[in-house]
Amino acid sequence: MNEELTKELSEAVEVIAPDGLRVRILNRMKGGSMAEFRLGPNRAGRAIRHRTVEEIWFVTDGGGEIWRDGVDAGSPVALAPGVAVAVPPGMAFQVRAGTGGVAAVAITMPPWPGEDEAEVLEGAGPWVPDS
Repeated sequence: MNEELTKELSEAVEVIAPDGLRVRILNRMKGGSMAEFRLGPNRAGRAIRHRTVEEIWFVTDGGGEIWRDGVDAGSPVALAPGVAVAVPPGMAFQVRAGTGGVAAVAITMPPWPGEDEAEVLEGAGPWVPDS
């Protein structure tokens, strides 16, 4: 299997994101990167904003909510399998999982540049983070 072009999803968490979500990295190319994000049952991540990248999430399992500053009059949007949400660069956002947790596959454009990309926003968002 060509590791650059084909990758199987690992069972192991590869990274804990700055917002507290567990990340399993899928693939990466010049124009973007792809990963699976998970947040455990009844947990809220930290509010963050990305400095330069945009993301598109597609929820694959569980449910919860996402708050995005300035979107939907500041009201959280329900996350459920089949729902896709976008997060432009510079937009503050926060995720909260429901009773079964939440999982999503996300594409980041351009590819995720490194750990300094996400800025944690203390006191932002509607929920008190667990992580």
